[in-house]
Amino acid sequence: MKGLGTIVNFLAVILGSGLGLIIKNGLKQRFHDILIQACGLATLFIGLSGAMAGLMKLSDKGAFETSNTMLLVFSLVIGGLIGEALNLEIRMENLGDKLKRLLKDNNDTQFVEGFVTATLVICVGAMAIVGSIEDGLTGDATMLFAKSMLDFIIVMVFASSLGIGVMFSSIPLLVYQGAITLSAALISHYMDDRLISYLSCIGSVLIFGVGINLIFGKKLKVGNLLPAIIIPVVYSIFF
Repeated sequence: MKGLGTIVNFLAVILGSGLGLIIKNGLKQRFHDILIQACGLATLFIGLSGAMAGLMKLSDKGAFETSNTMLLVFSLVIGGLIGEALNLEIRMENLGDKLKRLLKDNNDTQFVEGFVTATLVICVGAMAIVGSIEDGLTGDATMLFAKSMLDFIIVMVFASSLGIGVMFSSIPLLVYQGAITLSAALISHYMDDRLISYLSCIGSVLIFGVGINLIFGKKLKVGNLLPAIIIPVVYSIFF
């Protein structure tokens, strides 16, 4: 059944976050800090591996060559300008604030950070994009099932240090992956392996940016760079 992968992923995020919240109550601050550092380091390498897979190709001579670099640059620049004009990062933070007020939990100072960080990590990665596309094209949700297990662990660790805001990242995940699956099903005749590779590469670069923010504090407006994922679609249509 098309869309089943996203539903399973949604439930995995809720269950993983719930378990993380249970763990959080028994951890001291120094353990929270080391968990954030561990998540940041893991996120960096997850993003780096996906980005390198899209940017580095093995030539016939056995040497590595770069590819798609200009598309990456243009996607990030144009996407960044669009995201900055729309203030997507602020909008995501405002959504987190609204959810926080609905819960009447004004004492949770990490709610917004947990919501935004977890949303970016579990939504814009290569597996989220490629898995949702495969689910929409063929009904094969194998990759999203594997992603569900990874996300279960990731959000459990995030929730144990950043709190209940992490659990609410399941909502944009449901909307985002569901939209990709539905779109892939509707435009299946226009999708090819090259476009999927472009989307995965851009998504992985954004994941790398999330890892930088986790380790070094908020240095990059990754939320404002999200429209970069759309640029390869426009590029493939016209070129």
